[in-house]
Amino acid sequence: MTKGMRLIKGGLDASAGEVAIAPGTSPEELLQGKEIKKERLGVWHATAICGNDITSSCLYVSGIAAVYAGALAPLALLLAAGVLYLYKKIYTEVVEALPLDGGVYNCLLNCTRKFDAFLAASLTLLSYLATAVISAKTAAEYLKDLFPFMPPMEVTTLILIAFAGLTIMGITDSARVALAIFVLHMSTLTLFVLWVVASSDLTPMWWTNWNLTGQEGNWGASLFLGFSAAMLGVSGFETSANYVEQQKPGVFRLTLRNMWVAVAVFNPLMALLALGLLPIPEISAHKEDLISVLGLKVGGQALHTLIIVDAFLVLSGAVLTSYVGISGLVHRMTVDQCFPQFFLKATRRGSYPLIILGFMVLCISILYLTQGQLLSLAGVYTISFLGVMTFFAVGNILLKVNRRELKRTYRAGWSTVLLGAFATIAGIIGNLVIDFRFLGYFAIYFIPAVAGGMLMYFRIPMLKGVLILIDRSLERISMWRLGVHQKIERIRSVRAVVFVGLGALPRLIKAFSYIDRNEDCHNILVFRFFTEEDPEVDLKLHRNLGVIRELYPHLTIEYMARRGLFTPVSVDALSQEMDVPRNMMFMGSLTYSQDFSLQDLGGVRVIW
Repeated sequence: MTKGMRLIKGGLDASAGEVAIAPGTSPEELLQGKEIKKERLGVWHATAICGNDITSSCLYVSGIAAVYAGALAPLALLLAAGVLYLYKKIYTEVVEALPLDGGVYNCLLNCTRKFDAFLAASLTLLSYLATAVISAKTAAEYLKDLFPFMPPMEVTTLILIAFAGLTIMGITDSARVALAIFVLHMSTLTLFVLWVVASSDLTPMWWTNWNLTGQEGNWGASLFLGFSAAMLGVSGFETSANYVEQQKPGVFRLTLRNMWVAVAVFNPLMALLALGLLPIPEISAHKEDLISVLGLKVGGQALHTLIIVDAFLVLSGAVLTSYVGISGLVHRMTVDQCFPQFFLKATRRGSYPLIILGFMVLCISILYLTQGQLLSLAGVYTISFLGVMTFFAVGNILLKVNRRELKRTYRAGWSTVLLGAFATIAGIIGNLVIDFRFLGYFAIYFIPAVAGGMLMYFRIPMLKGVLILIDRSLERISMWRLGVHQKIERIRSVRAVVFVGLGALPRLIKAFSYIDRNEDCHNILVFRFFTEEDPEVDLKLHRNLGVIRELYPHLTIEYMARRGLFTPVSVDALSQEMDVPRNMMFMGSLTYSQDFSLQDLGGVRVIW
């Protein structure tokens, strides 16, 4: 099995997250939270963006699963839907506890090292890249069935350009288009199912296929490989977490529910209908466009044409999903200084054109570098999205262990998380058994992606290396050396704020250990809000900070206390007063006694 087959997809108040960027807003103003309100997505618009990606699997995954599982394909697809049900719980706990764009990156950023979060984000970036290119190319191939004179490569390029432009127009306009495509897709699939049930006797062919599968034996191996192939049908489930800040409160878990219901109903049902209409050898021969072939068989040219048009549109919708997801993820990573800050330039509609256009150029370049032969990207796609889901399970475990006090609205059980992680790891292994070349293709793209990101992550050590080189080789060019020194000092002079309560020494050690390992700044302000003065607390804090200064002599540590409550409003006011962006403010876990969420704080990081 290859993923290169023809059909493939791919102080603020509670409304503070509802933001758009005003005309002329600078990146610095963005970081400081100077935003204006905008409308967030409701449940169906939010569902449509990610739903077009995951439900496009209904068009092909049943045929792929039947190649390996035979008549057991519906069961294999039900098992994949069962894994998705586990991850519905895993994602709900993580994202509702940390309701910020970035998905698995945001989860790991708040639970472990920044570099670990970056590695997981690299998998997500590659998954979106493969989704966009493969979905656009497959959509173009479908359109060629109706219009043979249209060249697929040029049409693929136009699809990538068109949806880049649509995303730049803003997520609200994008969501309207996505919803129209989603409604057409669900209607087409429902019409197809009703047409088959009303016009065909499925029992004889189904028993023939069942007996054929039984003659081949080794049901366990067939079911495992079929399950691994069926896991391609759940890709796209991770997307909603990357634009959660653009969704209304409570919508995220509903998008997960809607995606799960669609996959659990249509994927096994399509396999069951296919096994009742065609023998397994014919299903294997038409696995790339199975549903359109079945439409021609039961409904003639009219149904066949409708399915082809639907396939073109929903696969194009998966391209839109990639743009929306990559925009949210890269924006969050840029705010955290993983990418150059010029990516934060925004339009008045709240979109980030440099991120979108950069991603579009990368997609088009990959398309022409591979000459449309997308087998290698299929391998990247398979390992990447299963890897992202596995990282989400790992992030959930770290959230339970490292952030036990963090306020959350839902908790997934340990058995759910461990079983989900085991299932996606098994899916990765199964796909490598199916085609071991996937691992090599994945490495070709993953290693350069990580290497490029490491240039930003390790920029201070690299600048020090440049400084050593200048010292040894270019001692006479003192201005160069001074420039590098100034660059290092500018990075280190960035100020950070650590919010404390009673200032217990173990908590301070955890906070400064995290900052020292993950951040480049050397100027730290320890800040405490209080309602009643308590000299003993101040005395203890000064004493404990003396210990911290001994442990970290290279850090400049100041202490300030102010009467008031720790609220989104007071945090925003302090951010503007101290000229410190909120993503450079650190805190401990929110507790249930606080009536606001982490999202209301606008990016303040949980580090202990």
